[in-house]
Amino acid sequence: MLTPDETCDKVFGGRVSVIQRRGGYRLSLDTLLLTAFVAPVMGGRVIDLGSGCGVVPFALAAFYPTVECVGLELQQPMLARARRALGLNPVQNRVSFVAGNVCDVSQSFQPGSFDVVTCNPPYRRLKSGRPNPDRERYVARHEIEAVLGDFVSAGAYLLRYRGRMALVYPAARAVELCSVMRGARVEPHRVRFVQSFSDTNATLVLVEGVKEGRSDLAVLPPLVIYRQENVYSEEMRAVLDGTVFGG
Repeated sequence: MLTPDETCDKVFGGRVSVIQRRGGYRLSLDTLLLTAFVAPVMGGRVIDLGSGCGVVPFALAAFYPTVECVGLELQQPMLARARRALGLNPVQNRVSFVAGNVCDVSQSFQPGSFDVVTCNPPYRRLKSGRPNPDRERYVARHEIEAVLGDFVSAGAYLLRYRGRMALVYPAARAVELCSVMRGARVEPHRVRFVQSFSDTNATLVLVEGVKEGRSDLAVLPPLVIYRQENVYSEEMRAVLDGTVFGG
């Protein structure tokens, strides 16, 4: 199934398999943290915006046997690899992938048709940093095709009343993220900062919002990635092994 430029990688203790291009945009800890953070409604429908290799739909379907997952992906090569990886994961009847841009979700889906939306949007503004010569990486990391507000607006459109949207984003843009979510009437409900070490500043933030929810924010204890240099913390190891989900 693989071309010479591809790898088949297993995550979450080997329960999930994905196909990735060696020189393209590859799975990061950010997406794994997001997957472990979200707690889907049992029996509900989940959509992952900008699904990439499909790890979020594959993992949520594997860990929650009654959940149906959809991945929305703009880049055709990444979409094709995610679809091919369906044959590597025993969740084919509950996972599907759709081609599309978050700016045009109304062309593919009815409003309020999902219980949970997940998203790892591009972190960098269009003119920030040096453009990556690899198109996959450039689109995944920079706001070229869509900006943060487009992703949040798409999530608000797709969510049912009191549905939940979970995102991972740079901690430095946490205020902007929460402001954009509130503007789309997706009220931040749970927030968790992620830091490399216990004595360093946070680099990422995980936020879960509720559509038309109340102003009732829970700030969770920070998640520390490393116990010491190159040694994962106990909780981070549990995330990677797939033994901790929903927090």
